[in-house]
Amino acid sequence: MKFRYQGYDRSGAGVGAQIDAPDEPAAREQLARKGVAISELVRVREAAASPGGGGFGSGKRREQVAAFLRQLSVLVETGTPLVEAITSIEKQLEEGPWRATLARVRERLEEGAQLSDSMAAHPAYFDPVCRSLIAAGESGGKLGDMLSRLAVFMRQQVKLRRTVTGAMAYPCLLICVAFVVVVAMLGFVMPRFEGLFKSIDAKLPPTTEMLMGASAFVRAHWYYFVAIAGAAPFAAWLWLRTHTGRSAVERAMIRAPLLGPVTRAFATAKLARVLGVLLEGRVPMLDALRLTRSATGRDAYARLVARAEDAVTRGESILGAFNNPTLINPSVTEAIRSGERTGRVGAVLVQIADHMDEDNDMALKAAVGLLEPLILIGLGLVVGVMAISMFLPLFDLAASGGGAH
Repeated sequence: MKFRYQGYDRSGAGVGAQIDAPDEPAAREQLARKGVAISELVRVREAAASPGGGGFGSGKRREQVAAFLRQLSVLVETGTPLVEAITSIEKQLEEGPWRATLARVRERLEEGAQLSDSMAAHPAYFDPVCRSLIAAGESGGKLGDMLSRLAVFMRQQVKLRRTVTGAMAYPCLLICVAFVVVVAMLGFVMPRFEGLFKSIDAKLPPTTEMLMGASAFVRAHWYYFVAIAGAAPFAAWLWLRTHTGRSAVERAMIRAPLLGPVTRAFATAKLARVLGVLLEGRVPMLDALRLTRSATGRDAYARLVARAEDAVTRGESILGAFNNPTLINPSVTEAIRSGERTGRVGAVLVQIADHMDEDNDMALKAAVGLLEPLILIGLGLVVGVMAISMFLPLFDLAASGGGAH
């Protein structure tokens, strides 16, 4: 479980972030080992701590934070004091949770807290990666530069989300249309033919008998199907909120024949970008890996980063942990190897992530381009079989009538 804490380090400076611990006593012991004097320790619900599977909230909140960071970076780099900059942005917003959040951040700043500490109280909007980068900018006296870098990173995340959502919208629409068409034919079209088939009193083909049986079953138990259709999305949503559900979907997506390579490429690019931005922001390697692990959003990649953490703890290179061709693109492994030789792992990872995002965009469009005709072909086959099964008895009747003359 996750805990949000506020306190003071050995130098007396205010600190605040989140930590993972099995329970509250373990969290207190972990912070004590780090030399943190705790003033506040609160358990954070998992959904709030890492909405959307890790990384700056989800949906609208992600876009709100991206726009805020972009505006704030511009104002700070032009010399506007931080409190005045946030006040200016706050005045442009409509009343709502996001404006109230910024108001509370501003109030903490006016009380003398650091920006990263002020954001720590709102993990649903500002996740540990965001706060760590801002804390690094504050400690290095380069807050404006770090805000600008973070704004670029956030815009890239929003763009990625929109790309994936937009690409999958049409295939999902096709699947819904296919479902509606099949239900309409079984529930409304087949009954009209059923009376005709009974009146001609002819032997029906097996496929026609199967369709009539399916139609009768659907009409006799329609309320079950309505209940299932209504409850299934909610049950799926609850299941996906569990660790078992998320893990099952993750494994299926990684191993899927068409979308699996694209899924792995996007996950690799995200890992490279998050780790690269953190290292470029002068976040220590071990902390950067810990934050990257929490931001991956996928168990398989989190375990991989955990192995890299163990390697760093033992004083070894992270290259061995990331040398996993089934999950990590070999180009990322080579980038890490090159970066370790030159001492620029962060810059090289960000650069390779930029290239991968461009390739992934094209790969996603290609995969969806193949998926759409497959869905259409499947829909056409289903409707075609149903149509032939309905009209085949009529063709047989016409043929026998013609032969009788």
